[in-house]
Amino acid sequence: MTTSATPPTGTPNSVSKSDPAPPAGSSRRGGTRPPARRRADTRFVLLCLLPALVLFAVFMIVPTLNVFRMSLYTWSGFSPDMRFVGLDNFRALLDDKQFVRAFQNTVALLVVVTVVTMGMGLFLAAIMTRQRLRGRNLYRFVLYIPNVLSVVVIAAIFSAVYDQENGLLNGTLRLLSLDGLQQVWLGNQKVVLYSVAVAMVWQSLGYYMVLYMSSMASIPEELYEASALDGASPARQFFAVTLPLIWENLRTTLTFFIMSAVNLSFVLVRAMTGGGPDGSSEVLLSYMYKQAYTNSSYGYGMAIGVVIFAFSFLVSLLVSRATRREPLQY
Repeated sequence: MTTSATPPTGTPNSVSKSDPAPPAGSSRRGGTRPPARRRADTRFVLLCLLPALVLFAVFMIVPTLNVFRMSLYTWSGFSPDMRFVGLDNFRALLDDKQFVRAFQNTVALLVVVTVVTMGMGLFLAAIMTRQRLRGRNLYRFVLYIPNVLSVVVIAAIFSAVYDQENGLLNGTLRLLSLDGLQQVWLGNQKVVLYSVAVAMVWQSLGYYMVLYMSSMASIPEELYEASALDGASPARQFFAVTLPLIWENLRTTLTFFIMSAVNLSFVLVRAMTGGGPDGSSEVLLSYMYKQAYTNSSYGYGMAIGVVIFAFSFLVSLLVSRATRREPLQY
């Protein structure tokens, strides 16, 4: 006859319900750190961050606050005479036709360059990632080269390309017997802004294509195989699989590109056209530079700087709100 034995009380297999729980401040592995240790860690982290915070305050916060302060004064930038005028500089902006034109040019460049650069960057990244192209690494290297070059070098290259007599563009049109399409590309008010936009796209395209390629390469191949079994075409796979899974990366790069395009437009306009002809390629930053450092209207230029700051912040906020969606995981 078989009997079942019950383990005696006190053996290793028995657990007493009256065993005390470990104290809240226990230092055993997995327990909560003591308050003194947490305070020490906090002080160490703050000490490590202190140099960066000081530099950020000195070179970012203080100059930004100074721009706001100087926008309320009339000052040449050189004389010691400063006169407080309140919001008069901002009221003058509303009646300044050149400022309004520079603002319109800035918005037009942002819209055109952002749409073309983001669209072409996504398209080329999808082709490089999903299609088995021979020499794919070479294409990626060639498209990325403009981002390595200095913006001033790019301005010099495109100034030579757009040259009326010996430029590559007009020379190609002449070779193809399309003389009617030849233009003074940087001297025609109707096309000069688009000429600058082409240079901006060429400079930025390769960088964002590489960013999107890295995001697309991390998407599991099984998702594409499953969608192909369901009959999805490559275009359908792009919009239903690729784009939703890299959406967070797209949001981040979109905001970053819009902010960097404001600065890029200033350098290219300054080096290629100087804002001409007749202010047709003037942008906000170049107009601010002229007012503050060429016309000796420092306070008025700082008022334009405040407008640029507010405009950039507002655009970033709108883009962030408009592109917000629930992140997808795989």
